[in-house]
This record gives sequence, C-alpha cells and structure tokens, in this order.
Amino acid sequence: MLLIKRLIKRKILILGLLAIMCSANAQNKAYISNHKAIATVLSKRYGIPVPVILAVATVESSGGKGPAAKVLNNHFGIEGKNSFVNKQGHTSRYKEYANVFASYLDFCRLLTRKHFYSKLKDNENCIAWIKAMSRAHYSEVPEEWEKKVMSVLSVINKMQGSKLQTSARLASVR
Repeated sequence: MLLIKRLIKRKILILGLLAIMCSANAQNKAYISNHKAIATVLSKRYGIPVPVILAVATVESSGGKGPAAKVLNNHFGIEGKNSFVNKQGHTSRYKEYANVFASYLDFCRLLTRKHFYSKLKDNENCIAWIKAMSRAHYSEVPEEWEKKVMSVLSVINKMQGSKLQTSARLASVR
C-alpha cells in the first residue's frame, strides 16, 4: 500500500511539472509571436538575428510576465534609472522604458557598443551571438543564462523552422 502511494505521488509530481513546463512553453510561444515584428524591424536595422533578440527578451522578461517587463517595459534586464517605488519604498535597479519598442531598441543599441558586435553584425549564427554575449557577461550568471537562451532558441527554431531566419534575411535585403 505504501509503495502504491509513493508511485501515485511521483506520478502526480511528474504530471504537475509537465503541466508547468507546457504552460511556460505556451507562454513563451505567445510572447515570441507577439514580438516578432519588432525584432524583425530591429534585426534589419542593427544586423542582429531575430531569434537572438527574441530569445534574450523571452528569457529576461519571463515571457513578458516578469515584474520589470510588466511595470517598467524592460524586456532585457537592462539596469538603469526608473521612477518606480513599490509599497515598501524600494526602487528597482532596472531601467524604465516608455514602451516595449523602446526596450527592444535600447537592447540593440547596447549590443552595438559591445566589442563583439562588429565581428558578428549581419551574421545569422545565433549560437555565436549568444556565446559572445555570455562571454561579455550580459548576465550575472553567464553559464546558466546561456543555457536558458539556447533553450528558447530551440523553441523558436521548432516554432518557425527556417521561416523566422528567412524573414530576417528578407528584411535585410529590402
């Protein structure tokens, strides 16, 4: 009887974890679809692959559901000034933006100031971009951040196949 209860608990735990993962995956897919147009425009202008922009934004904003994204329109975890003060009187270290587009634009401009940008501009190799950002310590925990972003890149590739990369290439030709 005890063995059966343990097995049932394990199955419930596994099913619960799967449900959470599926929910997060669906949330990420919706976020990616909703922000693809912004990323495509900025990819054309700055030579940063659309999947890189979307993957970093998805991770840093928790699929648009993170507090910095919701309150400050900060989808990339960029630090800076803001006017937000919570009920306890604390401020955030994250920069505030007027809208989502401003956050995406600032991210692309930030990358143009990095030493690796000139070597990778207009290069569609997303892995090279992510590894360069990781080495440049875009995140406080580079190895963990890189794994998360690579995971979202695989979701983007499954979602769009070559369509997402093709749309970025077409945008750069126009």
